[in-house]
Amino acid sequence: MKISFVKNLFFGIILSGSFQLVCSAQSSKATAPAAVLPVPTDQQMQWHEMELSAFIHFTINTFTDKEWGYGNESPALFNPTGVDVDQWVSTLKNAGFKCVILTAKHHDGFCLWPTKYTEHSIKNSPYKNGKGDLVKEVSDACKKYGLKFGIYMSPWDRNRADYGQPSYIEYYRNQLKELFTNYGPVFEMWFDGANGGDGYYGGANEKRRINGAKYYDWPATLEMVRSIQPNVIFFSDSGPGVRWCGNETGVINETNWNNITPDTLYAGKPGIENLLATGSENGTHWIPGEVDTSIRPGWFYHAKEDSLVKTPQKLFDIYLTSVGRGSTLLLNVPPDQRGVFHENDVKSLQGFRKMMNKEFSNNLAKKAKADATNYRRKSKKYAPGNVTDQNTSTYWATDDDVTTGSVVINLGSEKQVKYVVLQEYIRLGQRVKSFNIEVWKDKGWHTIAQGTTMGYKRIVKLDAVTTGKIRVNITSSKASPLLSNVEVY
Repeated sequence: MKISFVKNLFFGIILSGSFQLVCSAQSSKATAPAAVLPVPTDQQMQWHEMELSAFIHFTINTFTDKEWGYGNESPALFNPTGVDVDQWVSTLKNAGFKCVILTAKHHDGFCLWPTKYTEHSIKNSPYKNGKGDLVKEVSDACKKYGLKFGIYMSPWDRNRADYGQPSYIEYYRNQLKELFTNYGPVFEMWFDGANGGDGYYGGANEKRRINGAKYYDWPATLEMVRSIQPNVIFFSDSGPGVRWCGNETGVINETNWNNITPDTLYAGKPGIENLLATGSENGTHWIPGEVDTSIRPGWFYHAKEDSLVKTPQKLFDIYLTSVGRGSTLLLNVPPDQRGVFHENDVKSLQGFRKMMNKEFSNNLAKKAKADATNYRRKSKKYAPGNVTDQNTSTYWATDDDVTTGSVVINLGSEKQVKYVVLQEYIRLGQRVKSFNIEVWKDKGWHTIAQGTTMGYKRIVKLDAVTTGKIRVNITSSKASPLLSNVEVY
């Protein structure tokens, strides 16, 4: 018996060692999944990770009570009594915003910097006796508070006599050279599709139409800007860096692909709103959607809207329908005629941050035990525990031939759950086409939510439920699904 026991023990050790060697060999051969193209650039990843950006609309319109200036307004009208750029940027920073985009020039053509190419600028206003430069002030404040800085400069100019002619393009590019040479670094350049129509045009007082697809020669214009600042991201209806979401209500579709095929798209092209709101599953370029909306009904300050500022709850809801659907949120906050954010706007932003902190302060899945139906060659590098390790650079991945799968998060004890946050490892492309979420209750699994795309971040709001385990099921994916993060609140 002793001899038999020793023999069995000996062979058991040999078999165990062989098994460990096999597992080790499998693990060592576990290479990263091939990318599903297209994939984001490093600059686009920085854009995704910001999540919250702010627009600041401030110009002559602030003093004429207009949304779109006609272009015939005197620069003398721009006369704020107490500009406090530090108040703007510090308020936004405290509310969680990571970037500020300033309207350096709106459709009326008035410039917030002392450009040498037109007299229709801040240099001929009473502000600081003509010595002011709000582009520089905001750029400097962003550096001071650690926020990225962006510029909006309208391609349409209702003040310029030569708008619609080739010479205007030279003017527009010269001003871009000024901005990108003197006020960097600029993280994002923003331009929209409002191009052409009635205007002052140096006194012509007429309607002018341009060919939006060709007039600006955007490839050459953007290449010129890129030659000055290579890392800038360009926003327009169709990118090429970031696309419009198709509306200004604070919503992007629940199905939101970061991909589109932009070859026939251009800023201002009609009828593309639905495409921009959903993206294209098989689009050729990574051009994610940015949700732009204003904290007020208008984009510029109007005293009559002081009682119409979006509430903290409304801002939180918009966060869920923008960032919570894989986009970023670009929220406009317009300074008033004093040159500061109005008290009502500040109060709403502070309330929004309190709600965010309250709802997302305690991740119940932090370091929680996770199991999966499959993970890549049984390698720790791709194990399910990567979704709860608080590190978005690690991820759970299945074997190449497995495009569905489940991850179970064990919360340790029963807890009330209101939100599940899901993030794909998008550096290797967007993959997930559909998923559902189940909770363990009454000795069984119960489906409580389902969705389509995830992308950089998907926040699923639930009817509050008490459970000790949550199961995320990937029911369809373009290739092996890659989940970098699961959070539970």
